[in-house]
Amino acid sequence: MKTRLTCIFSVLLTLFLFAGSLRYVRDHWLFSFTYSFQLHIGIVGALAAIVLFAALRSRYLLFLFVWAIAITAHAAVLRYEFVAPASENVAGQPFKLISFNVLGENYRNGKSIAEFLSNSGADVIYVMEGRPLAPYLSRIAKTYPYRMGCRVDTETCDLLVFSKYPLEGAKFITLSDLRRDRMAVARVTVQDTTINLVALHVTKPYYDDYHEEELFAASRIIRALKGPLIVGGDFNSSSIAPDMLRFQRVNKLHVANFEPATWPIEAGKFGIPIDHIYARAPATMTSLKRLSDAMGSNHFGLEAEFIIQK
Repeated sequence: MKTRLTCIFSVLLTLFLFAGSLRYVRDHWLFSFTYSFQLHIGIVGALAAIVLFAALRSRYLLFLFVWAIAITAHAAVLRYEFVAPASENVAGQPFKLISFNVLGENYRNGKSIAEFLSNSGADVIYVMEGRPLAPYLSRIAKTYPYRMGCRVDTETCDLLVFSKYPLEGAKFITLSDLRRDRMAVARVTVQDTTINLVALHVTKPYYDDYHEEELFAASRIIRALKGPLIVGGDFNSSSIAPDMLRFQRVNKLHVANFEPATWPIEAGKFGIPIDHIYARAPATMTSLKRLSDAMGSNHFGLEAEFIIQK
């Protein structure tokens, strides 16, 4: 009986690891959800192989263990690929940005979120699903007098950008026919240093090919921007997904450290990072951390600090 159960679980573990390895077979949107969980699948698979091997000494289980370790190691390497080298004593203009999907139905916490953002000390804030903040825009404007979104540059209240500095060349861009105005582009000038800002809210990766197509459309615009660049928002996918890797490589983006998990909030630090902030030189990200309180959202927000070199 023990042998039969172990064999059954070995077959299930094989299918589980195959799901975590689909990126090596074919990059297709049907499998996209598993790409972001590759690290988790590998770790769980390795632990399961150890348990099964304790019950039944089998070379096949050793093979499954090695397989699990291999995809875990590759996922870890991919997550560190875009971590910038330590940047101590870099001279330039300091800059702070917050990116936060506040959840479109989170009206109960709209006021507290508005208060938090107003007192955050950030230079610029990206907000996704920002409808709960609509009643409090005048309050936020006392600290952040410049805004994109919610009847400024667009009628939609999904994507908003709040800034302490004038937003130059501000415009919204529709990346696909699924949803409009999900990319915001602008420039701010701080102490004679001009910074390109890009905020994104990308469609979920299992909605046909929209995720990949939207990233491709965003890249065409980003590559045309000259000078320091900060990109952030809700990408609905981990940085190790194949289309996200292409997006980072093509646009020469980096992060400051191992990206913190932002979703689901119930998983805490064991979740996956689907919200991101990236930088491109001569903007150097010096720190990246998760906001401690989700404030009713199903995402944790992110806070990043930069040094903008002239």
